[in-house]
This record gives sequence, C-alpha cells and structure tokens, in this order.
Amino acid sequence: MKPFINSLPPILLLDDDPVILEVSTTTLLSEGINNVITLNDSRKLLPFLESNQVSIIILDLMMPYISGTELIPILNRDYPHIPIIVMTTTDDIGTAVSCIKSGAFDYLTKPMETERLLSSVEKAFRLSALSRENISLRECLLSDRLEHPNAFKEIITNSKKMRSIFQYVEVIAKSNQPVLITGETGVGKELIARAISSLSGRSGEFITVNVAGLDDNMFSDALFGHVKGAFTGADKPRDGLISSAVNGTLFLDEIGDLNESSQIKLLRLIQEQEFYPMGSDVIKKCDARIVVATNRDLSQLISSGKFRKDLYYRLCSHRIHVPPLRERREDIPLLLEHFLEMAAISFNKPKPVPSPEVVAMLTTCYFEGNVRELHAMIFDAVARHTSDLLTLNCFVGLTKDDSALSSTSLESPREANEMISALFGRFPTIKEVEDYLITAAMNMTNGNQRSAAQLLGIARQTLSKRLSNLT
Repeated sequence: MKPFINSLPPILLLDDDPVILEVSTTTLLSEGINNVITLNDSRKLLPFLESNQVSIIILDLMMPYISGTELIPILNRDYPHIPIIVMTTTDDIGTAVSCIKSGAFDYLTKPMETERLLSSVEKAFRLSALSRENISLRECLLSDRLEHPNAFKEIITNSKKMRSIFQYVEVIAKSNQPVLITGETGVGKELIARAISSLSGRSGEFITVNVAGLDDNMFSDALFGHVKGAFTGADKPRDGLISSAVNGTLFLDEIGDLNESSQIKLLRLIQEQEFYPMGSDVIKKCDARIVVATNRDLSQLISSGKFRKDLYYRLCSHRIHVPPLRERREDIPLLLEHFLEMAAISFNKPKPVPSPEVVAMLTTCYFEGNVRELHAMIFDAVARHTSDLLTLNCFVGLTKDDSALSSTSLESPREANEMISALFGRFPTIKEVEDYLITAAMNMTNGNQRSAAQLLGIARQTLSKRLSNLT
C-alpha cells in the first residue's frame, strides 16, 4: 500500500498545535508514508489549495481565525474529491455526526491511536484515488484522446469499443487495486494486462501464471515458493513468482479455474498484501499489482458455489470486458493485413494480396476463437497459397459447401422474431428477404458481383439476373 500512497499527491495536515503536527507526521513517516505537508494557520489552507494538489486533508476542528467547522463545508463545495479527516479533543457523538453531515470523511479524537489514524488514512487514500480516476476517465472520454498510444501498439484495432477500454486502462493503470479482465478465449486479455503493466509506472517485471489445472500445492509453490524441507523433494529453498514480481505486475490467467483452497490464499494475499512461503512461519510482504483474467462467467460460478463471492468483489475493483471479434468487425481487415505480413515473413514468401471475396467472407464469420482463430486461419492460408492472389480456396472452412463455416445462430424463435422485426418492422415476404440479402452482400463487397455471389452461395450469372429485377 505504501508505494501506492507515496505515488499520489500528499497528505495535508492542518493544526495550530505544532506538537500535534510533529507527532502525526512522525507516525505517518514511521509507516513509510513520506508525502506529508503541514500547515499551522487555517488562513493559509484555501490559498494553498488554489495552486497545489493534495490527496487528503487532516484538520483540527477548533482553530483560531477559521475553524475546522467553517472550513469543512467550503472544502466540500470547492474540492469535493478531497477526503477530509477531522481531528479534535471533543469526543462527542453530536459533533461527529455534524462533521460527517457537513462533508467530513472521518472523525478522530485526540490523542489519536496510531492504528486508527493509519486505517482512516488508507481508506481516505482509496477514496481519493477513485475520485481522481473518475475525473480522469470523464476527461478522457469527453476529449476522446489517448495519452500513451504506444502502450497499445501490440493491439491492432480501429474499434471505438477498444479505444474506450484503452482510455480506461490509462486511468486505472497506476492504481494499486486489482484488475479483473473478462472476455472470450482469444480476444487479447493478456495484451490488455501487459498494457496495464507498461503504464503502471512500476519498475518490476510482468509475471504471468496460468492457474488452470494447478492444485493447491502447485499454486502455493508457484506463487509463494517454499523453504528447504517444506515437503518431500524440497532439497533447497525456492522463491515464488510473487518475489519475481516485486514492484511489478502479477498476471493470473484463467482465474475462474482456481480451486477453493487456492482462492482463500489469493484472497488473503490481496487483502493483507502478505504471504507465507510453504513450510515457513516467516511472513513476507507483497507489493505486486494483481491482474487476473478469465473467459468464464464468474457470477455463474459464484451461484454454483465454485467461486468465492468475497474474492470476486476484491478482484473487480477495476473491471475490463474485452469484446469478441464479431462485435468489432471493423478490425478484421486491419488484422488480416497485419497477419498476412507476419505470415509472409514467417514462411519467407511475398505478402499475398487477399481477393475481395476473402475480405468479405472473413467479415461475416463468427470467429468463436476470436483474434487467435483469425491468426491461425490466415497463417494456414498463407502456407497453402502459391500465387500472388490469396483466394477462398486457400482457406479451410470458408467455402459455401463447407459445414465448418461459422455463422451467428439464433438461439430461440423469440430471438428470430425480434431480429425480423428490427429489420423489416413486420414479417417480410421471401422476395423482400432476397432483395435485402443481395443489397447487403453488394454493399459488403463494394459492388463486386463475383464476391457478392460467393457470399450468397449462388452463381454470378444468377446474381446478375436478380440484380436486374431488384426492386
């Protein structure tokens, strides 16, 4: 928690008693919180805030010139994103309630207990960080800008949905809170995790662990390590991957497959930021940023008792859902060109030119395996092709006669009725459906009759005849 706190704007202590200022500062410094500023005159507070940023204000309630009671509503009005912690010698419930109603975040009585002060500061820092993230996210979305586009250069996209994700990643990257990345297999969840790591400002490494198939002992040994003699065969000590991720990012993939015992250990790691190596009673600290990913529906796993609800709530402080490729079809032509270039280099061949029908056909595919499936499909096609033009014959599963051709299926008659109603407003005639499909195919292929006929599964001559009769 301390590296996270020290990376944010400072704590401002305001009290007319120099002893209180010194004791409070020393208490925070002893806990590794070194970004602290003090003021001993309440008249200086508002001018100071006009030109300086702070994360938290801790102020005395009874001060000369301007009291804390007068300052709280002003601060709450002009600086609502800054949590205010009140300090006072008055241990009175009515006063505490009045302060909270005026906008104070917490209320502490003097002399302050160290644990109580630290707990309040940590909670206030989390609130301050969340407020700053919300402000930054709102500014990014309104301006539609990316501050660090190079962090996403490995992700080939022209999708507005993906751009929104990038903007969100920029906002939450420096946070210390866990990140949950969801999405189908092959959408690029690890690439998003790497972007978070590169923007985090952390000096440590990006460490990846696929937890699927790991039993509790394997999980504990992989993450926490062990001491010599911890179990049979442990002839020498071993550092776990958490140690390798010091001040870095620990990415746990397939988190939905983690067994219950390991879920409990992960929950403790996130909550307490500490762990025990196997066979050791010496506690170790963890300052790694935790990022997890899954292609499973965690809410369903929770309902079936296979995933802990408390762990889920800890993991989704920040949540990112990566849309499947079929929901961002505008990326398919970009990815096609990118993968064609990669494949040509890999096979030491000239980069082929895809025929119009290839581009049109690919944009209609369902792609259950998403970007990963498209990557494999193109590499296989480039391996098969022998001429400059990449045609449908090079693709296994993209011809009209191949049953492997993917398509979006309607799961129920109700969905079919809703789709028909959205397209036509009523139940259409066969002629109207034909006209609609022909027009859509011609638009998709930019008027290329040969490619449109391939999409429709009819002969070019048949399409030409029907175009002449199109109403």
